[in-house]
Amino acid sequence: MEKFKTSGVCAREIDFEVEDNIIKKVKFVGGCAGNTQGVSRLIEGMDVDDAINRLSGVRCGARETSCPDQLAQALKEYKGQ
Repeated sequence: MEKFKTSGVCAREIDFEVEDNIIKKVKFVGGCAGNTQGVSRLIEGMDVDDAINRLSGVRCGARETSCPDQLAQALKEYKGQ
């Protein structure tokens, strides 16, 4: 399980598992429970590159980032991008 410390959002950490470039599991630590659970369920089973493309740049209100954007950042870091 990979761990990513978030920045600029309510969630403190994102734990995720990838196998053969497919997202198998995502768990947000902290944040808005309904939203983060929803994002996790939607993204599990998705190709990593598709997830990055869909989630990158999503903002939370006036913030420059969001929990989905932070997940995209975590996946980019995982892939070495």
